[in-house]
Formats: sequence, C-alpha cells, structure tokens
Amino acid sequence: MLNRSAERSTAAIAALKEEFGAGADVSFVRMELADLASVREAATDVLKTAPRIDALICNAAIAQVPTRKLTKDGFESQLGTNHYGHFVLSGILFDRIAESEGRIVVVASLGDKMGLRTIQFDDMNWDNNYSANPAYSQSKLAQMMFAYELHDRVKAAGKNVAVYVCHPGSSATSLISTSGGLLTRIVWWLMTKSPMVQTAEKGAYPEVMCATENGLEERALYGPTGRMEFVGPVGKGTLEPYAYDKTVMAKLWDVSEQATGFSWEL
Repeated sequence: MLNRSAERSTAAIAALKEEFGAGADVSFVRMELADLASVREAATDVLKTAPRIDALICNAAIAQVPTRKLTKDGFESQLGTNHYGHFVLSGILFDRIAESEGRIVVVASLGDKMGLRTIQFDDMNWDNNYSANPAYSQSKLAQMMFAYELHDRVKAAGKNVAVYVCHPGSSATSLISTSGGLLTRIVWWLMTKSPMVQTAEKGAYPEVMCATENGLEERALYGPTGRMEFVGPVGKGTLEPYAYDKTVMAKLWDVSEQATGFSWEL
C-alpha cells in the first residue's frame, strides 16, 4: 500500500493479518500524492523492495475541495493529487510493471460529468472562477484521459501492459468527509441513508475486477451497472466520447510531462 497516513496503514495491515494470518505479506510505503518529491521517493522505495508488480491501482483522491488550494508543487490541489501524482507514480513504476506484463488500473469517477467535459488548458489551476465540482471533475477526467492515452502509447510501443479504467459508483467511503466542504458533507451524509449509495466494500469491486479478471476491454469504463450506474452489479458502463478525445488526450499528456518534469520513456 502507498498511503499518506502511517496510522491508518498500520491499522489496515493489522486487520488484514488478523483475517489472513500473521504471515500475510502486506506492507506500506508512506506517500503523499500532492507532493511529487514524496511520490518519487515512494516509487523508488517500491522499486527497491518489490521485485514484481502485477497490478498498480491508482485509487487515492481528494474531492470537492471547497476553496482553491495548491499542492506543494503549485498545482490546483485536486488536479495535482488525483492526476499529476498518479501520472508520475505510474511512469516511474511502468518498466517494473511491464516486466511482469502487468496492469495499471486508474480509478475514475462519475464526477467527470459534473464539469466542462474537457480540459481547461488556458487555466488548469483555476486561478479564475474556482468552483469545487468543476475542478474535481477536471481532475477525474484528466485521469481517464491519461489512462486512454497511455493505452494508445503502450500499444504503439509494443509493450504488454494492460490499462483499465473503473469507478466505484456512489460508495460510502470517507472521500467526501475528509476533503469536501460542510454543505457537501451534509448532503453526502443524507445520501448515504438512501438506496443510491452502496458500501465501500462494493465500491472496491470494480478495482479488484480490473486488477485481476481476464477478457476486459481497455477502451472502456467499468463500474456499477444498476441505478444511474451509482450502485449494483459491476460491469461495463457508459463511456462518453469526450473522455477519449484524442486531440485533448495527447495535449494533456504533453502538458502533464511539462508540468511535472517527468518524461515517460515509451
């Protein structure tokens, strides 16, 4: 596990060892996605300690940050954490994943539909007219576009790494309560009392499926297939064409390399 909280990671490891036995091979490396120096340090630690990587699940995120904040590297916090952090992490670990013909799973969100449905290249950091939902939406759309562009580049380079995109639907995790504003947290709390929200465990099913199951499509979006694709059995969901606009994807890739100072070697 790559987590920012040592306390919560230790608790998770203890729970896993209790369930699967004291010999369960599970550990964590501290990483803060909002700090690219931390991402690079953590990825280096992983390369030193993990001789094989079968799947990398890019799951961490912040959401609906009520006021504009910047990461340590000067990026709008949601874009910097959700997209740029994973962009660099995946790039550093890519060769190790390729050695095992493994997978990269990018965890997106239905929130990609809440904003402009494209990348705001002229103001990616939202210096003007910041709003929590559109900024979050852009960050999640950026993750999806990164994954679909990576898939294209992997195939062009003749590498055998699968790239899948999924989303958890509407799941009762701590995401909103840890980063959203007060009103958003209240609305979310009320939603969790309705049938439109499922458990956090069920929200993890699409990630597990994309990390392990064979026969999946790479230019697809996997998640719940029930009501509004918020809840229900996991399967292939609705993928809107704007999410794989090739011109925008390619430009985002170039902008991401320039912004992070990390150049992929594919």
